[in-house]
Order: sequence, then C-alpha cells, then structure tokens
Amino acid sequence: MIVKDSVSGFLLPKRRKMFVQMKLSRIVFSEINNQQVIYLREVEGIREFYILIGVFEASCIDRRVKGIPQQRPLTHDLVCHVCNELGGKMQDILISRLEDQTYFAQIRIQQGEKLVEIDARPSDAIAIAVSCRPLLPILVKEEVLRQSLLSQQP
Repeated sequence: MIVKDSVSGFLLPKRRKMFVQMKLSRIVFSEINNQQVIYLREVEGIREFYILIGVFEASCIDRRVKGIPQQRPLTHDLVCHVCNELGGKMQDILISRLEDQTYFAQIRIQQGEKLVEIDARPSDAIAIAVSCRPLLPILVKEEVLRQSLLSQQP
C-alpha cells in the first residue's frame, strides 16, 4: 500500500524500514567552487540525496569505483586491513544523523558477539565501504533520509 508521507509529501510504502540501504550513484567534482558532491540513491526506490565532501575522499572513492589500482594502501584500505587482522568483520556503514547541515556516520564492525560502532565522517565511511572487499552496505536512517530530502528541495 502506498501512502503520502506527512512530512515530505512523498509517496511511500506504508511500512518503512528503520534503515534504508543506499548506493553510490554519482560523484561530482567542481573546479569552480572546489566542492565535491557524492549522491546516494535508494537501492530499492528512487529517493536520492547528496553530501558535500573533501577532494581527498572524493578522489579515493572515485578511484575505487573505477577500479584504479593503488601502488600502496591508502588510509581507507589500512582501516579495512587493521579491522580484519584484529579479528573484526566490517558489517556496514550507517549515516545516522543530520544536524545543522552536517551528517554523522558510524562504521559498524562485528567483533565476535559484539557490534562496535566507530564514529566517522560520512565521506570517510563511504570511502571505507567502497574499499573493503566485499563492498560494505551503505545504510541511512529513514529519518535522516527524510530530513535530507526536505532540506535539499529547491
């Protein structure tokens, strides 16, 4: 059943999950204003939002997505390797909060029976998600996705 969301006005399935799986849909590099933008799109839907990120993170993400090999491990590769060597298993990344136009994220690591959440900038978390093998799921809290869509409306 489809209903109109009271906050955003979007037509949504009646039952929504608490977390929405997203995929990286595009990366935009702007030389004019030195801003890099990544767009995340809902895996099982049409909603999309963007996050402004730094040039280093955008370049790392872009190279990983394009499969460009690196001579030496980059910081995001190092995080994945350290986690694995210490017996952890990267589970996913979660964009959990939007506050004053700033996004907050966690890298979620399974360590035995325990789930460890490490605070991270979304750009670093996404760079890690595309650096790990297999790729990590990118999750966004439903509430954050709704706030993003409202704040990014023209």
